[in-house]
Amino acid sequence: CNLQPKDAAKMPESAWKLLFYTLSWSYGIYLLFFTNYPFFYDPPSVFYDWKKGMEVPTDIAIAYLLQCSFYGHSIYATAYMDTWRKDSVVMLLHHVVTLTLIAFSYAFSWLHGGRRWCWGTLCWVSHLSGLLNPPCSLCPGRFWFRLYWFPLKVLYATCYSSLQLVPNIPFYFFFNALLLVLTLMNIYWFLYIVLFVAKVLMGQMQEVNDVREYDVEDSKKT
Repeated sequence: CNLQPKDAAKMPESAWKLLFYTLSWSYGIYLLFFTNYPFFYDPPSVFYDWKKGMEVPTDIAIAYLLQCSFYGHSIYATAYMDTWRKDSVVMLLHHVVTLTLIAFSYAFSWLHGGRRWCWGTLCWVSHLSGLLNPPCSLCPGRFWFRLYWFPLKVLYATCYSSLQLVPNIPFYFFFNALLLVLTLMNIYWFLYIVLFVAKVLMGQMQEVNDVREYDVEDSKKT
């Protein structure tokens, strides 16, 4: 494709993420809009009629497997395979937090009589709220999904509705603390977008570049 060496080095990472996000996005759309699950339109519904011994539906279990395998790989890939960027440390933390949310919720479901698969469902829905806009990373879509729908739907359901519907709900502080950490990360990455737009408007950027990446001189030092 006559790519510059810098772009050619990032090509495997970009192609892999394009493949995964396309598959994950498609499966997420199927679960949220082509099944009987009301999670997207009514996130607190995961806590309706909650009881011990709830089983994880097969299609939700597939979503768990898909996301856990991806984030397990992403921890290694970010550290050793992908281009190192200014936010790579935060990205590593994001992968660890997300993997912990999904894996622990699934583990609690099996080890404690099905207590909390609904936690993991909301964690997965929250991740999908970001996947719904993969082509829109540099437009208001990212703000809409990550900083509006995420708090409005996911955090409202986990922080408020869960206590109203299930008093003394188990693992309340553990899961909500991790979800709030993800919220802070979303704000952090949105600031990068604001910085990018500001540089474009002020004429400081002649071509589209990722503001998270190091300059040539900085990358040599790194």
